[in-house]
Amino acid sequence: MLVCPVCGSRDTTGHGRYETVHNGTRSLHACTSCGEVFSETTGTPMQGIKTPISKVAAALRLRGEGLGLRATARILGTHKNTLAAWERRFAGMKPTLMLYGWCHVFIQLTFEGDEIYTVVGQRVHPSDSTGWTAIILERASRFLVEQQCGRKDAILFKKVMRSVAMYMKRTQDTTFLSDGERHYGNALFELCAQTVRTGKRGRPRKTLPKGCRVRLKNKGSQRHRRGPKRPKYQAPQPEHPDTPRDIPKALIHANHLEGHNAALRRRNSAFRRRTNTYAKNADALQRTLDVHLLQHNFIRPHWTTGEVPAVRLGIMATPLRLEAVLMMPKAA
Repeated sequence: MLVCPVCGSRDTTGHGRYETVHNGTRSLHACTSCGEVFSETTGTPMQGIKTPISKVAAALRLRGEGLGLRATARILGTHKNTLAAWERRFAGMKPTLMLYGWCHVFIQLTFEGDEIYTVVGQRVHPSDSTGWTAIILERASRFLVEQQCGRKDAILFKKVMRSVAMYMKRTQDTTFLSDGERHYGNALFELCAQTVRTGKRGRPRKTLPKGCRVRLKNKGSQRHRRGPKRPKYQAPQPEHPDTPRDIPKALIHANHLEGHNAALRRRNSAFRRRTNTYAKNADALQRTLDVHLLQHNFIRPHWTTGEVPAVRLGIMATPLRLEAVLMMPKAA
């Protein structure tokens, strides 16, 4: 159902058709509330674009296979700025499509968290660079929950863990695993901590929500000069007393996400080490990450499962086509 771009009413009727230069016949619609007449592409990524939709989809497919921005523009005979504008429009569909996952109810989810690095702009020390990308992956379906780039600090980890917190509200049993970065558990605790009241005197204890477990692998587990040796696997934050804590040690890893990071370096030219400057700025890097996330989650079958991650996760019945996403209206 189309929504009026002026008043937001869903009470619309057909108002004829018109011919386009490259995309055939399209329909017009009229709002019965305010009388506004608008096209079926209003509010979609293809609004105002006269280029054939097949060419825009071909550009996104080439970019999704790891071809660079300038190389794709040369092959399709278009300007790189035009291609970047198409990517921004397509990436703008991320909130709309990710809403499918946030509205679904899950029984059990297992997330993996890890980081990948590339150079952004000039070469600086990694601690000062905005080329860090924090990635959250759902293990069983290979569904990408979030990909955010920036400096490797608490702000970046809080951005990605907000999405995990939204999934936790719709899940009975949640497990989060990391190869050693404590920022994930700390950010999740800050976002979702709840107070456990036992009736005893003193300040009530704060823990992670019931059913949520966080485990990380201590990479620096060697014995130090002072104090006992740190355990190899541990929970960085206190968990709810009623949360089951039995996680086999063999399952505490981020191997699936490590495999995804290797594939990301092939499919995203900003991460491929062939030039001195891999990404021009953080905004451009985030744009390519959003384009990759949408194609990975909703369009392209994963090579290990043979299914599109969104279908395997159960939030969609069938995979989407690029052309369908380009004609899909954004969520209000």
